Amino acid sequence: MNTDSKIKTADSFGRVAVAMGGVSAERDISLKSGNAVLSALLEQGVKAIAVDIGNDPVSALRAGQFDRVFNIVHGRGGEDGILQGVMESLGLPYTGSGVLGSALSMDKHKTKLCWQASQLPTPSCMVLEDQEDLGRVADQLGFPVIVKPVREGSSLGMSKVNSVQQLEQAWHQAQIFDNKVIAEQWVSGNEYTVAVLDNNALPIIGLQTPNEFYDYQAKYIASTTQYHCPSGLSEIQESTLQNLALKACQTVEVSGWCRVDLFVDETDRPWLIEVNTVPGMTDHSLVPMAAKAAGIDFNELVFRILETSVEKENDVEKAV
Repeated sequence: MNTDSKIKTADSFGRVAVAMGGVSAERDISLKSGNAVLSALLEQGVKAIAVDIGNDPVSALRAGQFDRVFNIVHGRGGEDGILQGVMESLGLPYTGSGVLGSALSMDKHKTKLCWQASQLPTPSCMVLEDQEDLGRVADQLGFPVIVKPVREGSSLGMSKVNSVQQLEQAWHQAQIFDNKVIAEQWVSGNEYTVAVLDNNALPIIGLQTPNEFYDYQAKYIASTTQYHCPSGLSEIQESTLQNLALKACQTVEVSGWCRVDLFVDETDRPWLIEVNTVPGMTDHSLVPMAAKAAGIDFNELVFRILETSVEKENDVEKAV
């Protein structure tokens, strides 16, 4: 266990709800992450209880007389400010970002608008609302583009599009997951991810997949995905990207812990893609991998994420 922990004993956390499941398209991944977190907390003597929030988080969290929540609910209903608002109204400190940071970061389009306003590099995009928008993609963005549901994670509903002919099918595919869809300029280059823990950037991971992009299969199923940590970047490049990731988080009010995804193009220019405020904690997940490279094992990582709820506990006490 980390000797520099803010909390010296597991009992100090009280009864901890490990909120998982939910009803989003990422439910199954959340349950896997949640059970891994639960096991790690129990091994360290934390009084942790699994809570599948389903579609009624108020009842689920009220029932257990909890002292705080480890939120590991991925996707809408858990990562978009809704659950955060419930926990705040119940007076429960929780891990991760608050209502504003969660809501902004879940919306890929709004996140990009914030970054652009702060002059942080992110690929151009446009919202696809109708057939006329599809007709403007070639002129405004060119091809290829990547088409994405705005408020979905785990790369669900995403497609690379190389021509006008492929665009409508990709648009409809994305609409299965969200009625708001964007097309984003494709970045040719290398993909990286930066895990952030308590405002500290962990070692960067370089991602390599034979798939067209780091899609759902590459993330959770394929054995062909390669993870490079050390990333292969120079010390200066790594530090530059880590600082960019921290600025990206600060711009959209992300706190506690998260994962920032970005590309470096063929001219060595970085491009921010998105920030995940409740990243995966499965055996394929990237935050535990980055933590391990920093000398933090899974149990300690989980403990330190839970510690981020202490700051919110202080906020709750001030509000009472």
